[in-house]
Amino acid sequence: MYDFLVEFINRLIYVPSEGMVHPGLSVNWVLGIIAVMLVIVTRSLVISTSVSTITHSQFNLSRLPLIGSFFSMIISKPWLLLSLRIFAAGVFLLVIYAGLFGTPVPERNIATVLTWTVWWSAVVISVFFVGSAWCAICPWDAIASWLVRRKLWRRGDASASLSIRVPRILRTIWPALIMFVVLTWLELGVGVTTSPYATALMALLMVVLATISLAFYERKAFCRYFCAVGRTLGAYSAMAPIALRPIDNQVCVDCRTLECYHGTKEIEPCPTHLLMGTLSQNTYCTSCGACTQSCPHQNVGWRLRGVGEEITYASRPHTDEAWFILGLVALTIFHGFTMMPYWEDWMRQLAYLIGDSGQILLSFTIGMVLSISVTVFLYIFAIKLVHFLGRSTHNFQRVFNALAFSLLPLAFTYHIAHNLNHLVREAHGFWGVVFNPLGTDTMPLSMSEIHMRHVTPLLNNELVFALQATLVLFGFWLALRIARQRLFDVLAPATSRQLNIMAFGPMLIFISGFSLVNLWLLMQPMIMRM
Repeated sequence: MYDFLVEFINRLIYVPSEGMVHPGLSVNWVLGIIAVMLVIVTRSLVISTSVSTITHSQFNLSRLPLIGSFFSMIISKPWLLLSLRIFAAGVFLLVIYAGLFGTPVPERNIATVLTWTVWWSAVVISVFFVGSAWCAICPWDAIASWLVRRKLWRRGDASASLSIRVPRILRTIWPALIMFVVLTWLELGVGVTTSPYATALMALLMVVLATISLAFYERKAFCRYFCAVGRTLGAYSAMAPIALRPIDNQVCVDCRTLECYHGTKEIEPCPTHLLMGTLSQNTYCTSCGACTQSCPHQNVGWRLRGVGEEITYASRPHTDEAWFILGLVALTIFHGFTMMPYWEDWMRQLAYLIGDSGQILLSFTIGMVLSISVTVFLYIFAIKLVHFLGRSTHNFQRVFNALAFSLLPLAFTYHIAHNLNHLVREAHGFWGVVFNPLGTDTMPLSMSEIHMRHVTPLLNNELVFALQATLVLFGFWLALRIARQRLFDVLAPATSRQLNIMAFGPMLIFISGFSLVNLWLLMQPMIMRM
């Protein structure tokens, strides 16, 4: 039986005829992951689900010995946040300069290496440990703020911006989802990741959009509604085990001045219109420190909580958020497909059928639309079955929104597992790029250099496989846990346990199928990006 499974799995692995690729998960790892997944499924079917509740035993990180003062300092000291913002902005300007005037060879230019290989992987991984802290030092927002407000950190002049209220039609995160789709199309279809010049232009575009938004709209509408990166990190940070929250809830209840929302003469108001006393979601918190610096009672701090607790119990299901999560899941898996050797074969075949030529951009666009549509269709079909079998008293949209949160762990863990291969192999030579950011007098990688990157990753192959396996299993376990609790919340109170399990079936199949597709992608050899 074991030999049969090994042979079957080997047949699922694509073997490219040529080209340098990263190795995928080995057969033994795949079999081990599937075995553990079966145990998780069995357990999810037999455990009981309780009434929705959120744990209140959250721990104040400032009380920890040694590092507690550090956690307090990073959100309460303006000079520290300002220093980090200046540093991030300096690196960002270097990226733009290198992209515009440096070598066009992507693996020798810091613009492409830092942006696509190091930064995007590192910032997603950091979400699990520090939530949306990247947004606090984001160079796009920092440069836009300095240009419009003309202050390094103190509250700017109110007349510096028109402070127009964002039109109602834009007060959602649909604009961020649209931006995410467009950026993905540019990244993978146009090939921005392999062009330092295009990377620099995209970076400049983000600053321009942030600056225009800040000049016209009140507070920081770009961060709240439009930024695809910020909304992605905000969604992922809902799973993080830390969050900025009141130290004593009663202090917030008794507060009448609400400096955390309105700000003070020196400190900006909350950029995304959040009130600390009622805050229950990380989604729109940018960890900017404004609330901690303006609170006269020093009642805001980092809180330690259960992993995934927010999206299991506390997050409120909104339609735009649900669609953003679904889009995030679809685009993440699509990204994985485009890195596989067979994707180019498919696109060439499609281009031949429709008469596409040149960069086969039309074929890529069709493939992207089809890939996203399949994920969306399968999720809608699963929710239709859940709604029917569960006999929920809530409408379809309510069930659709609530269960979308269960997909976040799948996107988050695959996102990290996929980028881990890029990071540990393509980050070779990073310090050489740091000391020669423009790639002056450099040549493209030789075949021997490419081979060395391929066979000598920064981490041992087995360690990489172990991390990927852990991520897949963690995402699968957390997704099922969230789906069970969310399903319990949206079913009729009189629902029997037997009917609960029946209604759970479609989501169980969808989550399991999605996880197996992610696993299958991680099995495949992956094309090196640079």
